[in-house]
Amino acid sequence: MPREHHRPVQFTDAEFESLQGGSDPALINRVAHETASALVHRVRTDPDPEVVERLVTYTDTHGIDALAELWATVGAHTLPGALWRIYLVRTLIRQNPEEVADFFQRGTLAVSTIDQAVAGAEQPTGPAEIVALADQILRGLYTGDFAVALERGAAFCRLAAAGATSVADDSDLTAGERAAELTRRALRLSELAEDLTAAAAMWRRDDLD
Repeated sequence: MPREHHRPVQFTDAEFESLQGGSDPALINRVAHETASALVHRVRTDPDPEVVERLVTYTDTHGIDALAELWATVGAHTLPGALWRIYLVRTLIRQNPEEVADFFQRGTLAVSTIDQAVAGAEQPTGPAEIVALADQILRGLYTGDFAVALERGAAFCRLAAAGATSVADDSDLTAGERAAELTRRALRLSELAEDLTAAAAMWRRDDLD
């Protein structure tokens, strides 16, 4: 059954001023949900390749803060929350693809799960392959199975978390601060994986709004 989406809403000048000032959380939440729903519905209905490519590379031009203002403050288990997390994962990858690729490779050796197959990265996975994976996952939100794209993102995060933990363990005795930083990063990646997995399940139930 096709998913139903709300129509985009019109905002008054006063509402926009309130949004810009950040003084009305209810309005910010409303805008986040309406924009995410309208965007996903429009592009998935007519996935023009040029439009999809602009969306995939949006943060390269405008920065992640542009989306953070729109979607970062809503709940994790919502449509805007899921979109924000996939864009965040892509940004983390592109900030340091060499390190992230190392984490990912270490993770594939550290755990024996199907996550490597689910993530779908080319092997061996170097910086170029990990950047390509990030774009593939994000593109899948607009042109493929939305839930599968979220699950690929979750699988990547789990493997990267396992890899970061492995590197942290190696650094524990000789570089304590570095080990602590990597442990925190692994925890954050694990949390992202949990959120994306939950969002994928909700999408399949038609509950992700």
